[in-house]
Amino acid sequence: MATANVTVTNTGVSGKNESNYTFAFGLVSALFFMFGFITCLNDILLPHLKALFTLNYTQASMVAFCFFGAYFIVSLPAGKLIRRLGYKTGTIIGLCITALGCLLFIPAAELQSYPFFLFGLFILASGITIIQVAVNPYVSILGPKETASSRLNLAQAFNSLGTTLAPLFGAALILAGSETSTAAQKASAVKGPYLFLTGALIFLAVFLWFVKLPTINPPASTSNSENKKIRAEAWHYRHLVFGAIAIFCYVGAEVAIGSYIVNFLNLPSVMSMPEHEAAKLLAYYWGGAMGGRFIGSVVMRKAGPARILTLFAVLAAILVIAAMVSTGTFAMVAILSIGLFNSIMFPTIFTLAIDDLGEHTAAASGILCMAIVGGAIVPLLQGMLADKMGLQQSFFLPILCYLFIAHYGYKGHKHAH
Repeated sequence: MATANVTVTNTGVSGKNESNYTFAFGLVSALFFMFGFITCLNDILLPHLKALFTLNYTQASMVAFCFFGAYFIVSLPAGKLIRRLGYKTGTIIGLCITALGCLLFIPAAELQSYPFFLFGLFILASGITIIQVAVNPYVSILGPKETASSRLNLAQAFNSLGTTLAPLFGAALILAGSETSTAAQKASAVKGPYLFLTGALIFLAVFLWFVKLPTINPPASTSNSENKKIRAEAWHYRHLVFGAIAIFCYVGAEVAIGSYIVNFLNLPSVMSMPEHEAAKLLAYYWGGAMGGRFIGSVVMRKAGPARILTLFAVLAAILVIAAMVSTGTFAMVAILSIGLFNSIMFPTIFTLAIDDLGEHTAAASGILCMAIVGGAIVPLLQGMLADKMGLQQSFFLPILCYLFIAHYGYKGHKHAH
């Protein structure tokens, strides 16, 4: 699962105590787990709400649209909030907003209102965006600069653990028995899980409020005119612009495939699998992404990241083609295996895109984070295609996304100003 990022300098650390750093890192890792878990529940929520409100694929895709649209709208204001109030206060505010979004699912279920569910999702996602904008740089600064990358990768592993466990949680508590449930029972099925998440988020916010963490000051803001100038200059770097498009394609393809896997496995031409059983298999898709990060980190020591990115994107495209043209178990294995090759794409594209940008790095980071809006646009477009030509045929759109990513790894990442 993609995460928002912010580039900062290693400065402003006080209370240099290794045990304090370890405790703080453990707490932040819990936050990574939590927003990975909540984000991946969308893959359960989409088919559940589609059945509850008898939606077509275009209408159901609004789940991803509202959620990832928040990244595009909230990322820049979140950065300003963090610079003004600091990492800890910003994270607490993000947790409270996320909890509010989860809590809104209760009246949405009572009213059986799809727009109300979407409103709650947008509020929830806005809080998660604020948390991510705060905790990514906080982790990178929380200790020696030399080990910043390893700390962020370890924290991302907790995020992947959350995305792997969420489908099992959702299948058991939201989708179980949904085939024979009434509309009211289907709506009520979301109450317990999201009420539990509300309580967990509030607990984390209160705990974070009272606990003492190493104080780290965000970098000072430059003037608005200087910021505009730097952002405008950043767009002159071709490898950054192509990198932003590649991030858009990657997040879009990953979210679209994850969003429609349950419905895909439910197709008569594939497995005719009940939704609650298909949802459990989502764990293999997201678990593959978690395992692939470890495999990719080893392989990249022997081959350049751009080559591995090209290879993984081509293999992902081949697997999508296989899922489109085949049936039964083969189609199921093909679609679930794509997660393995998604694994290294986001960090690799991000690193290649900001390479050698100097003072433009922070602006480039913001541009790349806004490209996460692909998670809103691509699933919507695929939903529209699915309504016109069928779900299995609509997967040609992720193929186009992976082909562009392969191009970026092969040629597009090369510097040209």
